[in-house]
Amino acid sequence: MISPYILIIDYGSQLTQLVARRVRDLGFYSEVISFTVVEKHSSINLKSTKLSLIRGIILSGGPNTVGENTSPCLEDSLLRLNVPILGICYGMQILADKLGGTVSYGKNREFGKALIRARGHSKLFRGIQDYTNDEGHGLMEVWMSHGDSVTKLPPGFKLIASSSDCEVAAIGNEEKNFYGLQFHPEASHTKKGSVILERFCKEVCNCEQSWNMKNYASLQIKKIKNEVGSDKVLLGLSGGVDSAVVAKILDEAVGSQLICIFVDTGLLRMNEASDVMSVFSGRLKGIVKKIDASKLFFNALKGITDPEEKRKIVGKLFIEIFEKEACNFGDVKWLAQGTIYPDVVESAGNIGSVAKKIKSHHNVGGLPDRLSLKLLEPLRDLFKDEVRRLGTTLGLEHQLVFRHPFPGPGLSIRILGEVTEERVNLLQHADQILINLLKNTAVDEKDIAQGLTSSVNLGRSWYDSTSQAFVVFLPVKSVGVQGDNRTYQWTIAVRVVETNDFMTANIARLPFTLVENISSEIINKVENINRVVFDISNKPPATIEWE
Repeated sequence: MISPYILIIDYGSQLTQLVARRVRDLGFYSEVISFTVVEKHSSINLKSTKLSLIRGIILSGGPNTVGENTSPCLEDSLLRLNVPILGICYGMQILADKLGGTVSYGKNREFGKALIRARGHSKLFRGIQDYTNDEGHGLMEVWMSHGDSVTKLPPGFKLIASSSDCEVAAIGNEEKNFYGLQFHPEASHTKKGSVILERFCKEVCNCEQSWNMKNYASLQIKKIKNEVGSDKVLLGLSGGVDSAVVAKILDEAVGSQLICIFVDTGLLRMNEASDVMSVFSGRLKGIVKKIDASKLFFNALKGITDPEEKRKIVGKLFIEIFEKEACNFGDVKWLAQGTIYPDVVESAGNIGSVAKKIKSHHNVGGLPDRLSLKLLEPLRDLFKDEVRRLGTTLGLEHQLVFRHPFPGPGLSIRILGEVTEERVNLLQHADQILINLLKNTAVDEKDIAQGLTSSVNLGRSWYDSTSQAFVVFLPVKSVGVQGDNRTYQWTIAVRVVETNDFMTANIARLPFTLVENISSEIINKVENINRVVFDISNKPPATIEWE
């Protein structure tokens, strides 16, 4: 990329790439590098970093405490670039510490939503507010997640925002264009977060808005053509959004050199295998092949209850199948995957990453140390909504692009405890009932009046108005009464969420009549189920999937 850009330094936050994604959403190109790279190359004279094109720097949050021996600090080389700097959370703390301020451990801990008041009429916040209080002060709802706080401002800085629990919520040195935010503007819970980031990139940094998904698609296709050359590429095709978009990119880039392998693990949604083959067979220039490996997966998962072990077993089997197929086709050098950035973040799979590992993903943490194929992951730096925009840009149909996500390990991680064919069968039937009811129930004016969803969803199905919906098998039996008889049967959990980026998510506020219908339909039509519960946990603190 040759255009001016915003450089983002990663200090180990789970949300670093979300910062990059927000910046790109606003039309500014951004690049992310780990602080470890800056430390190793103190001049940051890197081939991938075009110093003269940097218009501003954003310092991410992180899990460390300022001043500890192992904690990263702000390198002098970044200050010498003489460009605007915005520190977020830990990034603000190291900026303040570096320039002569004080950071105190465990001072005024805050986790979750907070209300801040803008002070000092700074360039960064001027005119930005959610509402005003009785005194006419501008107030903003933001997302806080910190245990440490800045307690003394560096020379030349002024206080530009505070909250009832955090006296120093934002600081600024307007002469040098250095700013610090204790809250997270990248989190969707900060209502004016994108406005603040746009103000920084556009007005403070004077960066050009030249980034869009059409350019990204062209760059990826060109990059793949150059990397792959005349080699064959094997793609693990699942039929989900991510692998469908990868298939389309590869179809454009390498055409007949593409070999798509769809593995029927036996852990898929009902009728998934036949649906996938009917969609993709004949529409790609390369080969599309189905492999029935259900017995192999069930045998390997027998007796396994730990979710991390399940993911790694599934990932290992996928790779073994792909490597075998590569040998059968001959001259296959590349393995393509639909890995997206939330997978990488939760698996702490970035090169040089210091982010904390949340859970392994089968296509990140499940990969063997020795892999005979080179990896090709064109979506690795994108979030789910970006993948969907890319799919639309490439001309994929709406029902493919906006299908709810389904995990690579399939129902194995939606079954708590041991995976058995009986439990998979129960879950498939319950899942089909949930999805059909969501698709066949439209959002009406009463739902909007009750504040359950926005007016943009009027007339759309609840499936299209939510982001991800699924059921979970709980290895918990309880007493019930069905047909005047005592039953002692299994429990199903229902989870429906709304999200833009899948890094944070809120529960979907379904109408209660729909909730009742989902429960009664599952209990009445799925044998050996007598209880349905609904998961109403947001992310964070929960993850979207249970395992």
